[in-house]
Amino acid sequence: MSPELATSTKERTALVTGASSGIGAAFSKRLAADGYRLILVARRAERLEVMAKEFGAEHGAGFEVFPADLTRPEELLAVEDRIASEPSLELVVNNAGFGTLGPLAELDPDGEESEIRLNILALVRLTRAALPGLIERGRGGVINVSSMGALAPSPYMATYSATKAFVNSFTEGLAGELEGTGVTVQALCPGFTRTEFQEVAGAGTDDIPSFAWQEAEEVVDASLAGLERGDLVVIPGRANQAVAAVTAAMPRSLTRRVLGAAMRRTLAREEEPAP
Repeated sequence: MSPELATSTKERTALVTGASSGIGAAFSKRLAADGYRLILVARRAERLEVMAKEFGAEHGAGFEVFPADLTRPEELLAVEDRIASEPSLELVVNNAGFGTLGPLAELDPDGEESEIRLNILALVRLTRAALPGLIERGRGGVINVSSMGALAPSPYMATYSATKAFVNSFTEGLAGELEGTGVTVQALCPGFTRTEFQEVAGAGTDDIPSFAWQEAEEVVDASLAGLERGDLVVIPGRANQAVAAVTAAMPRSLTRRVLGAAMRRTLAREEEPAP
């Protein structure tokens, strides 16, 4: 091994997608504090530059800003190549994703396709790009940010909940392949988190009780603690864990009716004219 390579592999590098806000930004800040060198991936280059300067000044960590729209094949491929070429990569956080709200018959089909491309295709391809190097080095991990929405099919967010169910199934299947390699994977299933997600999805939040909300930093703490323990599926927060237990015990038909009624109320409020 050359001296240059020996020096570089002492670094720990983490790549975070959707790094410019919300859970992705919280992961970035925490990993910088933990001593990782970061590759920040998101569409908003300006926000990434501001984050890099801020975190670099605060933690002295190295940062690489990598603007990319992961729904575009050529930009996704560029991130894959960057992952595969990084000898010190130890963690990939597949956080980028979004949801849409409304009856599928009324939603923009191109938007639904972009949702599937980002939530599923990009996640699978970036995970695939990382695995050969991680396996060869015998360490590291991949965190796939899923959702409580993965636990039950949701009317009026049918595409979103289906993409997150895929993420959970994919991650659990992959865990079986990686046994004995030293590489860990995790499906992180946050519930209501104070991010831009609801705004992007067009979902109201007025009826969500305060105890149901978590800060993005709480979600990240639970995820990284779970990764350290080797937990495959992480549901952060006792309220979310209780909901998950109840959901698992309910008949799927009843879950659909309950979620459908709740989502119809949300849509009705969104359609009400402003006072």
